[in-house]
Amino acid sequence: MAHYPADVAFALGILARYGCERAGKIVPMISTRIIVFAKAPQPGFVKTRLIPLLGAEAAAELAQQMLSNTLFQALAADIGTVELCSTPKIDDSAWQGIVLPAGIEITDQGEGDLGARLARASKRVLENNDCVLLIGTDCVEMSTTLLREAALSLHEHDAVIYCTADGGYALLGLKHYSAAPFIDMPWSTDTVASTTITRIEQLGWSLHVGQLLHDVDTPEDLKYLLPDIEAP
Repeated sequence: MAHYPADVAFALGILARYGCERAGKIVPMISTRIIVFAKAPQPGFVKTRLIPLLGAEAAAELAQQMLSNTLFQALAADIGTVELCSTPKIDDSAWQGIVLPAGIEITDQGEGDLGARLARASKRVLENNDCVLLIGTDCVEMSTTLLREAALSLHEHDAVIYCTADGGYALLGLKHYSAAPFIDMPWSTDTVASTTITRIEQLGWSLHVGQLLHDVDTPEDLKYLLPDIEAP
C-alpha cells in the first residue's frame, strides 16, 4: 500500500491558505455564533479510516491542521463568537500540547450520540436569540467567504445547509431551534443530508441549500487536498 509523506506535508501547508485566497468582502450581518465540533487530534482517535494509508501519527497531524484551519477561517469570518465544542473535555490529557487560537470559547460536547450533542449546543445558543452555524473540521473548502455567505443566507431563510458529496453535510445553520433535524438521524450514512432537508421542510421553515462540498475522511478523499494524486 502506498504512502504519501511528502504529499501529506504539502497538504498541511496548502490547507491554511485555501480559504484566504477566496476571502471576500465583509458585509454587515446579524451576529452568528459558529460552533466547531471537534475531537482531540490524537493518534488512533481521529481520521481512523486514513490510518491504513497514512499511519496514525500522520492522520492525527492532518486532523490537527484541519482543526487549526477551520478555527482560523471561523475567526477570520468575523461574524460572531467562535466556539470549539470539544470531545473529550478540553482539560482531558488528549488535548495536552494542542495549541488553540486566542479568541475562541471552549465548551464540552457532553454525552449522547452526535444528534444529541448537536441539538444540545444549538438549543443553548438559539435560546439566546442568536443564529448558529454548526460545522465540523473535515471540509477543507470551509472558508471565510463560505461562512459569511451562510450567515447572510439566514437573513432571508430559517435554515441553511451545505451538503457533502458523501451524503452528509459540512454546515448546518439555524435561527430557530427544533430537535427534529438531530434526533433519530441515520448518522454515518449517505442519507443524512436528505433526511435533514426533509425534516426542515416538514417544520415549515425556509431553507437555503448551498454549494456541494467535500469532506476528507477516506483515502479516496485525499484528492480534495491534492487533486493530482491518484486515489489508492
